Order: sequence, then C-alpha cells, then structure tokens
Amino acid sequence: MRKIKVGIIGTGFIGPAHIEALRRLGFVEVVAIADVNQEVAKQKAELLNVEKYYGDYKELLKDPEIESVHVCTPNYLHYKVAKDALLANKHVICEKPLAMNSSEADELIKIAKEKKLVNAAHFNLRFYPLMHHAKKMIEEGELGQIFAVNGSYQQDWLFYDTDFNWRLLPEFSGDSRAVADIGSHWLDLIEFVTGIKVNEVCADFATFYPIRKKPLKPVETYAGKLLSPEDYEEVKIETEDYATVLLKFNNGAHGSMTVNQVAAGRKNRLYFEIYGSKKSISWDSERPNELWIGRRDGTNEILMKDPSLLNPYAREITSFPGGHNEGFPDTSKQMFKKVYKYILQDGHLKGETPDFPTFEDGRRELFLCEQIVKSAKENKWVVIE
Repeated sequence: MRKIKVGIIGTGFIGPAHIEALRRLGFVEVVAIADVNQEVAKQKAELLNVEKYYGDYKELLKDPEIESVHVCTPNYLHYKVAKDALLANKHVICEKPLAMNSSEADELIKIAKEKKLVNAAHFNLRFYPLMHHAKKMIEEGELGQIFAVNGSYQQDWLFYDTDFNWRLLPEFSGDSRAVADIGSHWLDLIEFVTGIKVNEVCADFATFYPIRKKPLKPVETYAGKLLSPEDYEEVKIETEDYATVLLKFNNGAHGSMTVNQVAAGRKNRLYFEIYGSKKSISWDSERPNELWIGRRDGTNEILMKDPSLLNPYAREITSFPGGHNEGFPDTSKQMFKKVYKYILQDGHLKGETPDFPTFEDGRRELFLCEQIVKSAKENKWVVIE
C-alpha cells in the first residue's frame, strides 16, 4: 500500500492531535507543517519530528509531494487556507467551523466538486464506536419513533474571568462562540446518530463575563493561571458563554441543547438522551465506552464497548477488545482512516456520499449556527429553510 504524503497547517492544540492520529494509520505520512512564521514552524517541526516546515502555508501548498492538507488554524483562516489548498489541487481535511459563514462554505464546496477533490470536516465525535452502534440501533427501528432529544455540551475551561483565548474574539472565532465551538459538535452528532434533521430553533444566549481579563503574557489554554493583576487588560466580550436552544425536528420530535463553557467540573462533557417509542438511549463523552439503554417494561442496561457486542458498522471503527477503552484520540484516527482509504481507492471525489463528514456537513453546521444566532438576537423561533 502506497503512503499518502500530508501537510498540516497550524500546530496549536489540534494540529498535533491530527499528526498523532495520522501516524497511527501507517499508510499516511506527515511530511511537512506550516505555522505563523519560520521560527515557530521550525520549533514545532523539531518538537513533532516532522521533516519539512514552512513559515508561510502557501509555500507548503507548492510542495508537489503533498497530496492532502489538514487545516488546523484559528477559525478566521479556515476559509482562506482551505480555498488556497483546493486551488493547489490538494485534498482538504478542515477543522470546524469550515468557514466564518455559510456563503464561504458554499464556495469551498463548489471548488471541491469542480476539482473532484476529497474534502472532510473534522466532526470526529461521530467516530466513537458506540455512536456508530447507536446509529444502527435507530436505523433498524430498535428505538421506534424518535419522540425527543435532549442534551448538553459543557466545559469549564473559561470558568474564571481571567481565562482567555482567541476563541473569545469574534474577529478570530465568529459571531458565536459556545454554540459554534461545541454546540456544532452536539448538533452534528445528533443528526448523524438519529438520522433526523433540526428544522426549527429557539435560542437563549448568556454572557456571564461581559468583561474578561486578557493576559498580557502568553498563556496556553488549560494552563494554570499565575499572573498578577497588572499582567491583564480588560476586554469586552460579545460572544456567548452559555446557550440553551429549543429544537424541533423534521420527524415531529422535540428537544433541547444546552452549551456552557463556564460549567465548573465539566472538563469536556457532551451528553445526550434520545427517547423513542420503544426504548431510549443516553451517552456521556466523559464515559465514552458506555451506552445506557432504557426500557419501560424491562431491565435497563449499560452496553460496554466490545466489538463482539457491537453492530458490524461500529465494529469497523473499533481497534481494541472489550475492556480496553477507546477515547478522543481514537476518534480522529478512525475518521482519518475512512478519509484516506477513500482517497486510496480512486484518488478523487466520487459521486456517492462518503462515509465521513464532508464540507457539506461543515456547511450544514455553519447554517444551523447562523439561524441559532438569529433566533437569540430576535428572541423568536426561526425555521431552518
């Protein structure tokens, strides 16, 4: 099997996670990285053991041996970098959000289709084995008709007013923060697992810290905060710390989603409950190898991740036997395995819908987010056209 040569653009938190996942595949080789300048790129290349490095991503795109590019930059650069990569005839795997708005996403989709380039949006949470299993449970009618879907995505990394990150600034992250950053994962996962679509939203936003203290010194996300008062400047915050969104689905189901980035003790918890006419299920991403199954007239159960117990569709993305847990890093590995096997099969985008999230899915979440923001601003239900 030939090896596909890959370049990574952006080496903050998620870039190295992409590199680690790709290296575990065996048939993909990360040959180059690009970052904000040559010095940073060199430091990261040495740290990550990558042969080539560029202080300008456009130089990476000129590299003829690179077939595919992963866009792992801050949000405001996704559209520009992804577009340039497509125009350079590279397959593109892009972090979410795909762009700053759905119009930019439309253009990326158009270019990718014209050039028949494989494209993917990194909605990796679909690739926990139990999520594939739950999807098949619902497709095969095990839950019956879906009545209601409720859940949340909660974190505490912005719990203090001294917690600061580029994601807090609309010019870098977009008009929405909590919904766009983590709500998009929840919404994508729910639509993937259930097969039903959100078609109306009613949103309530809150910003608990209208003023935050931005460190005047570099501080890594999630690092301990040991700075003194004089080391901060006050910054007005215009994006939401919290949101609750009422949902109506195209099959008649109702639901709600809450996202919160100032939830003490919740490190990175995506949670959902799906209630059907026969059974219900729930799942917690901080316990990703357990799926709760609820019954009215029988014993509730916890299904543990074990390939011998899973649907074949889920078994395909399970690497380890029962009792050997699989977590967040494995989701990217499993998603990238599907993307790169797809590329190996034909080398270009084919007619059928791939079995991984594409730019179309990235566009869907951008549009949903735009309508949720509209609902919060106008304080009313908004129909998803």
